[in-house]
Amino acid sequence: MINEEALGWVVRTRDPDFADWDAFTAWLEADPVHVSAYDAMMLADGELDSILPSDPVAMPPILPVPANDPGVRPRRPLRWIGGGAIAAALVATVSIAVLNRSDIYSVSTRPGETRVIALDDGTSVALNGGTTMRFDRKDARFAALDTGEAAFTVRHDAANPFRVTVGDTVFEDAGTIFNIVHTNAATRIGVSEGKVIYNPQAEAIALPAGRALAEDAQGLRVMDIAPAAVASWRQGQLVYSNAPVTQVAEDAARSLGLTVYFTPQAQAMRFTGTIRLDRDPARFLAQAAPLMGLTAVRQGDGWLLQEGPMKEGPMKEGNGPQS
Repeated sequence: MINEEALGWVVRTRDPDFADWDAFTAWLEADPVHVSAYDAMMLADGELDSILPSDPVAMPPILPVPANDPGVRPRRPLRWIGGGAIAAALVATVSIAVLNRSDIYSVSTRPGETRVIALDDGTSVALNGGTTMRFDRKDARFAALDTGEAAFTVRHDAANPFRVTVGDTVFEDAGTIFNIVHTNAATRIGVSEGKVIYNPQAEAIALPAGRALAEDAQGLRVMDIAPAAVASWRQGQLVYSNAPVTQVAEDAARSLGLTVYFTPQAQAMRFTGTIRLDRDPARFLAQAAPLMGLTAVRQGDGWLLQEGPMKEGPMKEGNGPQS
């Protein structure tokens, strides 16, 4: 939605007769993400020559900088093409051009697979399984976590801070080692060294070492976290303090490629402790399920976790997912 709004402003401000600068400035100032989105659309300016007519209308003068917005540089509006149909086609073309910019590239891992990306600035990013991220070949201080989990070891540069975009959220480094998890239901970050700033141009919540933040349906929460628990998956273990067992299962699924189901009663349980990762699913669940007070039952290609300790004997087998 934000990208669509930004494209709309790009098209409108291209018009030599555009006069609604107050509304445009208000939109920019409403959210720092708006400025980034508008800048991204403007970057497509140099790529439009191939789709513009050979005799475009003369360019209007450089736009003035709003007096109360020092962060916005003067911009030359893109050349305007009259006609609603052509303008709509141009918006679609700009969208494709920006999404397919050759300097932006994506890296993905399968569940159970890990990968480390070394950036040109000396920063390293470790991707856990089931993760997708985007990077910029022209800007080593940018990363976007689209889904999954990643651990960041950042080379600090106060003049050019490293930023991670997660949906509409921005995390800014202040000399840091941190771990971010992003799913459809929640975004979580834990800091083990240095400091991270949550949305520096909005809430500006500082997260020093030993602090964590969670953003989900319950709202925004800041809490303590043991530095050793941050990105503990890289050391072959998962560490929790009163976490939902569904979170434990999600984390194990990323690291090991497991498919896990829950009974309603088991889904409501919580867990505190440390679980050792094991690449063999049966061995992992044989030691992890009892720690959580649960029983693991094989369900085809996945596992059902249900309440109650496992009885003595081999791992149980079932006929299919029940929840």
